[in-house]
Amino acid sequence: MVVSIKCLAHASFQITSERKIIYIDLENSGKASEKADLILITHSHSDHCDPEKISFVQKEDTVIVAPQDCISKIAGRVKSITPGEELIIDDVKVRAIEAYNVTRFRSPGIPYHPKGYGVGYMIIVEDKTIYHAGDTDFIPEMRQLGHVDVALLPTGDTYTMDNVEAAKAAIVINPKTVIPMHSWSTKREDFKEKIEADSNIKVVILREGEELQLKNENRK
Repeated sequence: MVVSIKCLAHASFQITSERKIIYIDLENSGKASEKADLILITHSHSDHCDPEKISFVQKEDTVIVAPQDCISKIAGRVKSITPGEELIIDDVKVRAIEAYNVTRFRSPGIPYHPKGYGVGYMIIVEDKTIYHAGDTDFIPEMRQLGHVDVALLPTGDTYTMDNVEAAKAAIVINPKTVIPMHSWSTKREDFKEKIEADSNIKVVILREGEELQLKNENRK
């Protein structure tokens, strides 16, 4: 039994299990081709929510989960979600986590991602827990996540955590594996170096089209 996480682009990923194809934050440049069972959207910015790409992989029974401000952009079986809310879609459990800026502002007092605007997701599939942080700074809610197998953390600065903050967040979250995303002009190798200097967390850098396979250690 294997769960795979494939990097599509930017903050866009495909999670594949034996029974499900799950996409997170589909955007224009990501090469998504397989039809989706579940699509998760963290917020409505176009580099995280592309209606055309969503439509391309959508089936009649595809379930889409998104914050309320995304709903008007997309069609189909859409479920709105707010931080703290949990949904079960067949055998996949999804919990929305806060995602917001505390130090990054588009103008004084106006953050790029205000609290309540977007979410991150805890996804439990085939006994694996995957945390996609969305667009966020290092926030207190990350201290209460519980067990995480793989954390997908933004490291790009400007709109999200930079390498230093993301490394601090990773050490607090303490996943088995962390994957940097939404990196913009920062070097993911610097993030890897900071994590490995201060923890035993495995850092995996995925280029577009590359994937990480998570084997279920409890099954043969």
